[in-house]
Amino acid sequence: MAELPDISTPHCHVVRDGAIVTVTMRRPEARNALSTDMLVGLATAFGYIDSEPGVRVGILTGADGAFCAGADLKAMGTPSDDPHVRQRAAEIEDFHWKGLLRAARPGKPLVAAVEGPAVAGGTELVVGTDIRIAGQSATFGLYEARRGLFPMGGCAVRLARQIPYTHAMDMLLTGRSYTAREAADIGLVTRVVPDGTALEAAREAAEAIAGCGPLAVQAILRAYRETEGMDEDAALRVSDRIGWQVLASDDAEEGTRAFAEKRPARFTGT
Repeated sequence: MAELPDISTPHCHVVRDGAIVTVTMRRPEARNALSTDMLVGLATAFGYIDSEPGVRVGILTGADGAFCAGADLKAMGTPSDDPHVRQRAAEIEDFHWKGLLRAARPGKPLVAAVEGPAVAGGTELVVGTDIRIAGQSATFGLYEARRGLFPMGGCAVRLARQIPYTHAMDMLLTGRSYTAREAADIGLVTRVVPDGTALEAAREAAEAIAGCGPLAVQAILRAYRETEGMDEDAALRVSDRIGWQVLASDDAEEGTRAFAEKRPARFTGT
């Protein structure tokens, strides 16, 4: 297994455990509000998750009981004090958008583990993930309209494609806060768990994903993303093209054999 390169930054801690990479936003004095150091770290981590063959899933979380309190405009506009971060910021095109999961989302699943506030840019990050586990005291909301601003992370477009239109407009246009239970009721959050256990529950979900065939998992994500906005017949043609590639793989043969032999499958991603 390849070792994780040193890609953490002062505000973003990245660790790898086997096929799972955990990305922790770490700026607790500001409730993990976004900064240049954080966005560069996030963009780098998401790029690593996407490109490293041995990684099958990522977890995104925040340190010290907070997920992310949104954008710190001053900190986002200030160059990092870390020369390595400054170099990466110059090298990564559109690192702000990549760090916010607006652009270049990984082709592998991301599981969000949310404790405390996940508001404004924090909610936009949540919307960029695939499975979302929230502690019962977590809060969500898109406050931009209330402040005369605009949700530039993509929620003005994405949110109504993920949850019912009227709920999306309520969140976007009123700028009100949502509890974790409310967020789950409208489909923004996968499930709610006791406070302090979101990361543990997210880890369980990530382990379940990592135990599946990686080609199958990534193909399912591709099929969904590549067919957004298509009519059903066109979407099924794309889905079939992607699906037949998976069914012709060594992993598909191994999965069938393992089922017949009543043993865990040993997937190789081929």
